[in-house]
Amino acid sequence: MEQYIDFATRHWDLFLALAIVLFLIGRTQKGGANNLSPQQAIQKINHDDAVIIDVREAGEVSEGKIRDSVHIPLGSLKEKTSELEKYKDRPLIMVCRSGNRSGHALNILRKAGFENLYNLKGGVMAWTSANLPLARK
Repeated sequence: MEQYIDFATRHWDLFLALAIVLFLIGRTQKGGANNLSPQQAIQKINHDDAVIIDVREAGEVSEGKIRDSVHIPLGSLKEKTSELEKYKDRPLIMVCRSGNRSGHALNILRKAGFENLYNLKGGVMAWTSANLPLARK
C-alpha cells in the first residue's frame, strides 16, 4: 500500500488525468442512457404517453415538426419551464435538428426539477432518416 501512495504522490499529474478521464466517461455514459432512437421514442410516446419538446427555432419548425410536439425554442426554455409543469409526471423527449441543442435542453429541465427526460438521438434528422413523418402545420 505504501508503494501506491508513493507512486501517486510522485505522479500526481497522471492521477489527475485519470480522474478527469473517469469523470468524463461516467458523464458520457449517464447522458447516453437518456438517448433514444426514433423507434424508441415512438415506443415511449405510445406506451408511456411521452411528450415531445421541440427546442428548435421557429424557422426550423416551420419546415416540419413531429406531430403533437410542444415547441419551445432553447433560448426561451429557462423562462418557460412553468409551461411544462403539466407534463412533469410524463416522460419528456427533447428534440432539435441533430440532437445537440436538445441535450442542453435536457440539462436545463433536469436542473429545474424534471426527472423523466430523454434526448432524441440525431434529432429531427434521425427522425426523417427513419422515414417517420413530420407535420407541416
